[in-house]
Amino acid sequence: MIAGRKDDHVRHAHEQQRRPAGDNRFDDVRFVHHALAGLDRSEVSLATRFGGIAWEVPLYINAMTGGSVRTGMINRDLAIAARETGVPIATGSMSAYFADASTADTFRVMRKENPGGFIMANVNANATVENARRAVGLLEADALQIHLNAVQETVMPEGDRDFSAWAATIEKIVKGVGVPVIVKEVGFGLSRETLLRLRTLGVRLADVSGSGGTDFARIENDRRDRADYSFLLGWGQSTPACLLDAQDAGLPVLASGGVRHPLDVVRALALGAVAAGASGLFLKTVLDAGVPGLVSLISAWLDQVAALMTVLGARTPADLTRCDVLIQGSLSAFCARRGIDTDRLATRSRSFTSTVEGETSDD
Repeated sequence: MIAGRKDDHVRHAHEQQRRPAGDNRFDDVRFVHHALAGLDRSEVSLATRFGGIAWEVPLYINAMTGGSVRTGMINRDLAIAARETGVPIATGSMSAYFADASTADTFRVMRKENPGGFIMANVNANATVENARRAVGLLEADALQIHLNAVQETVMPEGDRDFSAWAATIEKIVKGVGVPVIVKEVGFGLSRETLLRLRTLGVRLADVSGSGGTDFARIENDRRDRADYSFLLGWGQSTPACLLDAQDAGLPVLASGGVRHPLDVVRALALGAVAAGASGLFLKTVLDAGVPGLVSLISAWLDQVAALMTVLGARTPADLTRCDVLIQGSLSAFCARRGIDTDRLATRSRSFTSTVEGETSDD
């Protein structure tokens, strides 16, 4: 039953990528162009550091699948692409492995094909500390994702209905698993209030994983005998909204959900993300064009991210948070309702420029 569900998820996620894209709030984020801001490309570094983790690039392949023969083959291909491009990668939920140990190789193949890569295991918020450790051990994982998916579980015909123990479980896993823990949504977003709550539980890293990409409410609704949860389609906050909401929450955040191209990666970094991840488009690419197609796509993205940083005058991903951005449209309306000051983002390069000029003058 679990294997069939995992195959269903892949099929429906792939189908979503074939449909016209819906609203994506990344387009409400625009850079102010400064024509003399450009750098020498050789000065640009894609390396990012956060929460004791060091990645050579600010891009990762986010959690997708595992638990069936077909999904094991997909994980193999994704791992090879990660190895060839140097990007970190996360496996999909490992609940299938806890229920049936014979599925282990559909997840373990990631480490087999990518022995030196940064790999994240993935468990749900009902997992025991013992199972979290099993997941990390199976993959020799460098970090653990705990996914929050109450909306998906609610629509899923066979999903969980009790979410009351999640906070306590997360706290136990963080204390007992022995690797960095990243708490993530699955496409409905993490609010500032959620991030602050996670901090009290000992969590030090989060992936906001907002709406705008793969919609798991739609996937689970399509699996139902009657599509009677269609009113939940589009639920949650967009990734840019979550990033703006996360300011001053005190947690390094990663950005996934609706990342369509390198400009979205750079937008996410400019809004404070330490790295950006993608799933749906990478899944579609590996299914349609194989490993060579995905390697080509990721390589192009990394090159183009560096090119955009060069134009914007950002030597590192963190420097993008000094670039001026305009927040427009419904994203601006969201910020106004949440009390988020976006005006300062439009002129923040001035304070940095003044500081640099002052240092030059003193010299």
